[in-house]
Parts: sequence; structure tokens; C-alpha cells
Amino acid sequence: MDTKKIQALIALLDDPSEEIFSVVEGELLKEPVDIVPELEKAWESSLNTIFQERLENIIHHIQFQDIHNALERWVAEGGKDLLFGAYLVSKYQYPELSYVTITKRISELQRAIWMELNEHLTSLEKVRIINHILFDVNKFTRNNSQFLAPQNNYISDVLENQKGNPVTLSIIYSVLCQRLGLPVYGVNLPKNFILVFMDNLTDNDEENLSREATPLFYINPINKGAVLGRREIEYFIKQQKLQPSESFFLPCSNQEAIKRLITNLRFAYENIGLEEKSKDIQSLLDIFKAIKK
Repeated sequence: MDTKKIQALIALLDDPSEEIFSVVEGELLKEPVDIVPELEKAWESSLNTIFQERLENIIHHIQFQDIHNALERWVAEGGKDLLFGAYLVSKYQYPELSYVTITKRISELQRAIWMELNEHLTSLEKVRIINHILFDVNKFTRNNSQFLAPQNNYISDVLENQKGNPVTLSIIYSVLCQRLGLPVYGVNLPKNFILVFMDNLTDNDEENLSREATPLFYINPINKGAVLGRREIEYFIKQQKLQPSESFFLPCSNQEAIKRLITNLRFAYENIGLEEKSKDIQSLLDIFKAIKK
């Protein structure tokens, strides 16, 4: 980063000429996210409202483009790290958020569960322990009072406040299970989002989950990890008058899970009338159009 060049451009941001401002803005928007601290420093040292507003807009555009590019890379590389995908979504609201902060909290939960597990337990017994640590000890729950609030879609908020929606609670649950060597994956069920504990899964099966392994049972994180069978899922599908699909019983990809998370976030902002934020989120959602179903 050429600091002198950046400072020279910043100094021109309060120029009354729209033509000059347009050129300066264009140059700053070409710069990487590393220039944001310099822009923030300039904002703090000024009392000029127009100058501050221009800086705020430029900072937002630079940070948003950085998130957009990172999510594009995550999708293009196959969305291998589910937690990182959720972290990128949180960075929209919290640009300074560190991935270390997220992984530290997950590691704390992982250790608490690991301390209670042993190889002699059945799959159901392991799930009961996970449920106890998450829902009884740490009090993770569905945010019933503000179910449609945007913060329910930010993994950072959910890990801090222990309140979320079906997707975020499922992501946390699934990430913890997989870190503990348990084959638990998201199921993209309409009007809900649940988990499936897979059977007959080996280390080489993960890329072909739907073909190589079979569902053992299902888990509903918004109901304290209640264990369900296929019949309960079939009943839910019938009750909700959904067109049956085998995909409602099988693991979805990490990309599908994050797409569902972003879809929820867009709706949340639409619901409270924040159109600009909704447009931003739609731009993130458009990244997933290239994914083959």
C-alpha cells in the first residue's frame, strides 16, 4: 500500500467538484481492504459531515467487495470449511471480526463435549451428550422473541448470545460433530433446517454422502437436539404440504447450507425495510447461481 498516495487521495475527498470526487473515489475503490484503517483515521480526524459520509461509503464498498471476493473463492473451492463460510457471512455485519474468535469459541465447546465422550458409547448416547452440553449447559436455543432478526444469521452473534435460528444452530452442531469425528451433516429441509447422522460412513465417503452412506437418524437442533426418524420427517413434509423430495432426507453440501443462511439473512433485512442491506446480501446470494444442483 502506497500510504502517501492514499493520503493524497483522501485529502481530495471533500473537494466540491463532483467530477474530482468521482475520480478520487474510483481510485480508492481499486485499493485492497488494507487501506481501511487509513480511511478510518481520516474519518476520526474530521468534523466535515460530507467528508465523513463519503469516507463511510467508500469504507463499506471496500469491505463489502473484500467479503464478496472471499465468498466467491470459498464457493469456487468447493466450500470445504462450513464454519469459515458462516464466518464470511458474519463479516458483512462485523468487518473486523477475526476467524480466531469464532474458532476459539467452537474449540471451547468441542473440548467440553470431548471430555464426556468415549469410544464405547453408541451414536445415540453421543448425541445425548452433545445435546446436554449445547442445550442444557450452554443454553443454546431458538430465538423465539426475535426469530426473524438478522443477528440470528450471524454465527458470531449466535455463539455469543446462544440464540439463533435452525440454520445457525445446525451449523454449530454439525461443525462440532465433524470436529469430533461424528458424521453429522445439514439437511436442507424447507421451513426448517435439520441434521442427519449418517451410517456406514468411511473417511473416503464424504464427497459422495448421498450415494455411499445411509441416514441413521435425524436431529432437530431447535428442539434441543430431538432425535427423529424418517417417518417424522415424512409427516412434517405432509403437514407443510411440501412436494416430496429425496433431498429432504439426505445431507446437503456446505455451499447449500451457506446459501440457505444468506437467503434467510436477505429476508430478515427485507422484513425490517433495510433495502440497501438486502441488495448487498442479494449480491452475495448471486454468487451461488453458478453452482450446479
